[in-house]
Amino acid sequence: MSERQARTFLTNATVVDGDSIEVHQQFTVIIEDECIVWVGPSAEAEAPGAADTEIDLTGKTLLPGFMDAHVHLSSTGGLNPASTLHEPETMGIYRGVWNLGVTLDAGVTMVRDLAGTDYSAVLAVQQGLVRGPNIVTAVSAVGPTAGHSDFRTLSVPFGYHAGRDGVLPNIADDVTEAKRVSRELIRVGAGVIKVMATGGVWSPRDAPEHVGLGIDEMHAIVQEANNRGIYVAAHAQGAEGIKNALRAGIKSIEHGYLIDDEGIELMLEKDAWLVPTLTTGTTPPDPKKATPYAVEKKNRVRAQLQENVSKAFAAGVKVALGTDCGVVPHGQNLREIGLMVDLGLDPMTAIQAGTSSAARLLGVHETRGVIRQGMIADLAVTSINPITNPHGLGDPANITHVFQAGKQVK
Repeated sequence: MSERQARTFLTNATVVDGDSIEVHQQFTVIIEDECIVWVGPSAEAEAPGAADTEIDLTGKTLLPGFMDAHVHLSSTGGLNPASTLHEPETMGIYRGVWNLGVTLDAGVTMVRDLAGTDYSAVLAVQQGLVRGPNIVTAVSAVGPTAGHSDFRTLSVPFGYHAGRDGVLPNIADDVTEAKRVSRELIRVGAGVIKVMATGGVWSPRDAPEHVGLGIDEMHAIVQEANNRGIYVAAHAQGAEGIKNALRAGIKSIEHGYLIDDEGIELMLEKDAWLVPTLTTGTTPPDPKKATPYAVEKKNRVRAQLQENVSKAFAAGVKVALGTDCGVVPHGQNLREIGLMVDLGLDPMTAIQAGTSSAARLLGVHETRGVIRQGMIADLAVTSINPITNPHGLGDPANITHVFQAGKQVK
C-alpha cells in the first residue's frame, strides 16, 4: 500500500466556515494536496504524522479565502485617472503584478477584474508565474460614445475612431455593435462582460444619473454572454440606469448608489446581485488631486449612497463583496466588510458576502467559498475576532496566514 501524501494540519482554530452562522471553537482543518480533506473538533482529529506540517492556530480565526468581485488591478488606486496619461500602456502590467501580491496578502484569494486586465494575467496566476489571487476578468468595459468607457480626450478630432473598421473596441452604439464587441471580448478571454448602464464620477462629460447603454443594447450583450456560459455585470449608479440593466437581464449591479425603491423591488424580482463597492463610494475625493467635476459628482453621490444602499440591504437584496480597488488603493480590500456592517449587514452576513455569496456570483461555489470537506483549500487566517471587530479585517497586518489551493502563500 502506498503511503498517503503529506498533509497540513491547521489545529485549534476558531473556524468561521463562510456558510453557517455558527462559530466553531477548537476546530482542526486538514489539507491534502489542494483540498480540504477533514474538518471537525480538534479533539476528534487524527494526529499529524512525521511528514505532516502542523500549524497551531490557537487564538486565531480561520476563514475561507475572500473574494473581491470588483477590482481594477492595472489601476493606481490614486483617485485620479489622469495620472497615468503619460505612462506607457504596458506600465499597467507591472502595476498589476504588484497589486496582485498585496491583494493576496490582504486575504483575498480570488478577484473579478472589471476592466483593465487582460487574459494574460489569468494565465500568469494559473501557471504560477505571478503571485496573486485567481482572476475572472472582463478585459474591458462596453459603453456608448461619450459614456463612462469612452476615454478619448478632447484633443481627438471629431468623428475620429481608433480601432477595427473605424470603431472603438469597447464602444457600442446599437445592438449590432453591442453583439460585435461582446463577441470580441469573449474571443480575447473575458469571463464576464461589463457594461456601462450609467455615467460615472471620473468621466468628464457624463454623470452617475445619466443613462448609458440602452435596454436593447444590454439585452443583446446578455444574450451573447449567456450563449457562452458567462454573464453580465453593469456599472450602474443612477436609478434609471440600474432599472434598465435589470430589465435587460443583467445579473450583477455594480455600485448601485442611487438605487430607488422600484430598483430594489426589481433586484428582488430578478434575483440580481448588488456589489456595493462602499470602499470607493465612501472615500472622499481629494480636491488637490481630483478635478473639480469629479469632486462635485463624488460628493453628491456620497451624500445619498448610505441611505439607498442601507435600504437595499434591509430589503434582503443579495450582496457580494466588491471594492473598486484601483480607484482606491489595493491591499485593504477587506475594509469593505466593516463598511457593509456600518450600513446594516450583520458581521456574519458581511463575511459571507466575501466568501460563499461571492463564490455564487463568480460561479465557483461548488469548489470554493466555504470551509468544508472536498472544497479547494483557499483560506485566510486572522489574529482578530472578525465577528466583534469586522473593521479589523481591513488591516492586512491582521491577516496572518493565507493558503491558496492548499499552499501557504503568506
